Amino acid sequence: MTIGGCSLIELANTYGTPLYVFDDNTIRERCKTFIHEFRSRYPETHVAYASKAFINQKLTSILSEEGMGMDVVSLGEFIAAKQGGMDPGKIHLHGNNKSPEELEYVISNNIGRIIIDNFDEIENLSNIIKSKNCSIKALIRISPGVDPHTHSYISTGILDSKFGFAIETGDAEKAIKKCLEIDGLDLLGIHCHIGSQIFEIEPYNDAMDISVNFAVNMANRYNFKLSEISIGGGFAIAYTQNENPPSVKEYAEIITNALKNACASNNIELPKLIIEPGRAIAGPSGVAIYRVGSIKDIPNIRKYVSVDGGMGDNIRPALYESEYEAVVLNKIDQENTEIVTIAGKYCESGDILIKDINLPHIEKNDLICIPASGAYCIPMSSNYNMNLKPAVILVQDGKSEIIRKRETYDDILSLEVF
Repeated sequence: MTIGGCSLIELANTYGTPLYVFDDNTIRERCKTFIHEFRSRYPETHVAYASKAFINQKLTSILSEEGMGMDVVSLGEFIAAKQGGMDPGKIHLHGNNKSPEELEYVISNNIGRIIIDNFDEIENLSNIIKSKNCSIKALIRISPGVDPHTHSYISTGILDSKFGFAIETGDAEKAIKKCLEIDGLDLLGIHCHIGSQIFEIEPYNDAMDISVNFAVNMANRYNFKLSEISIGGGFAIAYTQNENPPSVKEYAEIITNALKNACASNNIELPKLIIEPGRAIAGPSGVAIYRVGSIKDIPNIRKYVSVDGGMGDNIRPALYESEYEAVVLNKIDQENTEIVTIAGKYCESGDILIKDINLPHIEKNDLICIPASGAYCIPMSSNYNMNLKPAVILVQDGKSEIIRKRETYDDILSLEVF
């Protein structure tokens, strides 16, 4: 099995395991697809990669080359994006608890947009604008009250959410009014993000309709113009053969048509559209490779196959009950003959990567590859049990390069004082 012209078995033997492998061409193709499908229908579209899915300076350089922007949710992500070559003016800062220090830093480094999330943030921005005698461009994050029918942990557009200002409670209107009263705060529009891994496209239509109608109401009451509108991300990918997410084309059609129709109904100019794909770009671009260690067969109950990684590098199965597929790289041509459970090496009973999967007969030192591992694995990784985070490599046209070194024990002990 090869990716980017490189044998995954050879990569595992060269770089060790656990190992995360990203394909340069897939990353670029996914970027091109989003840009084309949206801009061909709605030319004024800004495509900002959601860096929380996976951020790396080398990845940032690729995104920049492909004409992407980025959204970040912390100062660390902003610094990584900037050092990776992303134009700060194409970076948007999100987050429900931005510190004054974070805000001051990104403003002084010419960030493109700040997505305002709460009233405390409005106050902090007002103080910074006064003390620094500066101006900023911003969007207000609203909660439209739309249920995207996804996992509760990644559903963010409902009323009961830590993110954004709810329309239903009146907070969204209060936030608009407060922002418009601050000299130097250029409020360009609104942002909403209803969730992640959204397989149903209709919630996007509902969210857009609600958002535009709200913006029009605000324009009628205050000196507010909807110049930009962000619908966020949430574009789903297939982790298993049973999943069939909408195509990028289908997402683009529902979102752009919804925006055009809502603006036409309200007789307003078309604003700039912002979308934020993250998982949909990084997820299919990366795979994880593990090596089998111990095997435990409990007759008539379950066969556990333990690998050298687990919840420390991929928390998603434990956190979200996420499901994956897997292949045995060195037995790719062999028939599936047994049901096994792929377990991690961490000291938790819940450290299960894949439960009850049909694979060829597994033996010690076999190499197991889990596709679609490019998003929300490395960024959410930890040193639980003092284990090391994996190396990450990028492949292209038969060549490979390390873009994140494997941690050493010196690395994880370096911050301790003894």
